[in-house]
Amino acid sequence: MASHSDDEAAIRELIASWMRASMAGDSRAVLDLMADDVVFLVPGQPPMTKEAFAAGQQSLANVDLKGSTEVREVKVFGDWGYSWSQLTVEMTPAGGPAIKRTGPALSIFKKQDGRWRLFRDANLLAPVPTI
Repeated sequence: MASHSDDEAAIRELIASWMRASMAGDSRAVLDLMADDVVFLVPGQPPMTKEAFAAGQQSLANVDLKGSTEVREVKVFGDWGYSWSQLTVEMTPAGGPAIKRTGPALSIFKKQDGRWRLFRDANLLAPVPTI
């Protein structure tokens, strides 16, 4: 049985893997980090499922994605855990201007088949004004 510190480290690694795979355009790896019944909550949008997330990834094929996350807290309670992070994402479409968003994200994870997976995610990313 893993200790809380092992589980916290595994969740931090999941977050880091998510960022690496996202910036590399590896949507298959990103989807593998999610539970099948994951739900994303984003301001101004209806809740998004894994299927909707996957469909949206196809529209990012010609977008240069950069980002960073600062994990501020990870807590584990048995097979459940959460994190809150400060997330910054910059998307630059081919031939277009960069769009930068930043804000906090709250994520809930659950352990399935011995692996941590993202179960719920709510982010409050807001556009960063350009000067």
